[in-house]
Amino acid sequence: MNEATLYQHGTLALLVPGLLTGTLTMKELLAHGDTGIGTGEGLDGELIILDGKPYQVNSCGEVNVVPESFTLPFANSHFAAYRPLMTVENATKEELHDQVLGLTHKANTFFSILVTGTFTDVKTRAVAKSERPFKSLAETAKQQSIFTRDKVEGTLLGYYSPQVFDGVAVGGYHDHFLSAAHDFGGHLLDFGTVTGDVQVQVFSTLEQHLPADDQEYCEHDFSKDDIQGAIHEAEG
Repeated sequence: MNEATLYQHGTLALLVPGLLTGTLTMKELLAHGDTGIGTGEGLDGELIILDGKPYQVNSCGEVNVVPESFTLPFANSHFAAYRPLMTVENATKEELHDQVLGLTHKANTFFSILVTGTFTDVKTRAVAKSERPFKSLAETAKQQSIFTRDKVEGTLLGYYSPQVFDGVAVGGYHDHFLSAAHDFGGHLLDFGTVTGDVQVQVFSTLEQHLPADDQEYCEHDFSKDDIQGAIHEAEG
């Protein structure tokens, strides 16, 4: 177990043209970490893994624990070894992100944040699972559901990627959310404020795993895709 390693299967770039085949099982992902985020085949919901348990928020807003056979085209995982960084009171999303960077000085490396507390005006989303033939990320992401809560206790799990890796991942922060009651969550679009505890885990190594056995991926020409534009439109 290497707590300084972030494992990533696939890249966000491969989702752009619609390479949405599940090429890694949840069992395989969990071998590389007990904490993480991702999405299922066909962009089947939003995943957040905490304490080794993989929760999926589907497009109906339901929170399910997925089986080991669940497959993913893209995911991050790592073994949790967070260190306390700070407490925040009524911090906006932008303030939270800026304060973490200001205290860690880690803008040029990968790290994860874990924020537990009370969130207001939370807005999340989950995409409906699409079937073959898969459409582009932009088209598939249109079939998303938006969920809101005025006030909710929960956990923000996010990953920060350096801008030089934009396309491999989201340059900057990529956050998911799960309520303490396990009845609300998804890809975190925004929130009003958060009051709670902030922990950080810095990675010195990125272990990038690619779906080398997937013929569609191996034969695709990414030079024709607007990778950054599509990612930021879909993930914003």
